[in-house]
Amino acid sequence: MKVTCFIQYQLDPYKLEAFRQYAENWGRIIPACGGELLGYFMPHEGSNNTAFGLISFASLAEYERYRVRLKADPAGKANFEFAQREQFIVQELRSFLTGVAGTVYPQPGVAMEVLA
Repeated sequence: MKVTCFIQYQLDPYKLEAFRQYAENWGRIIPACGGELLGYFMPHEGSNNTAFGLISFASLAEYERYRVRLKADPAGKANFEFAQREQFIVQELRSFLTGVAGTVYPQPGVAMEVLA
């Protein structure tokens, strides 16, 4: 079972568009550096200052190798600098999780529903 880095962001609610750009940038950078990006999720209804990012890795060791590649990547560096300059992230919390067998997509014989 893979290890998933679950990132919870507390955002400045007046700077959501800056976070959207930050997340979209990661959409290109993370896979190029070896992470399996499951997605970034923005506030839609309810809380207007909480967002999430989920990235999977084969192991914690692979996550550590990814972090080294990410910090050396010019686009990764630029995105970190963008976040620091614009200050739209108030707090960032990380948890490392593993899925419970039989509950994580894709499951054999179970179609994953795509929401549009």
